[in-house]
Amino acid sequence: MATKKTKKPAPQAKAKAPAKAKSTAKRRSALECRVCGYRVVVDESCGCVEEHILLCCGQPMAKK
Repeated sequence: MATKKTKKPAPQAKAKAPAKAKSTAKRRSALECRVCGYRVVVDESCGCVEEHILLCCGQPMAKK
């Protein structure tokens, strides 16, 4: 006996994810204190709209 072949349903297009808000701090950006030389590496951005300023020795840290 022959079996009847059925057609597979066509794959549906995936919906695109909504765009995420861009942050000013890039992943893995480095900051350095110009006075003492202390360094900070940013592992994850927080997603805030405003830029965060890190202080060391009373002065803002500079991007390296």
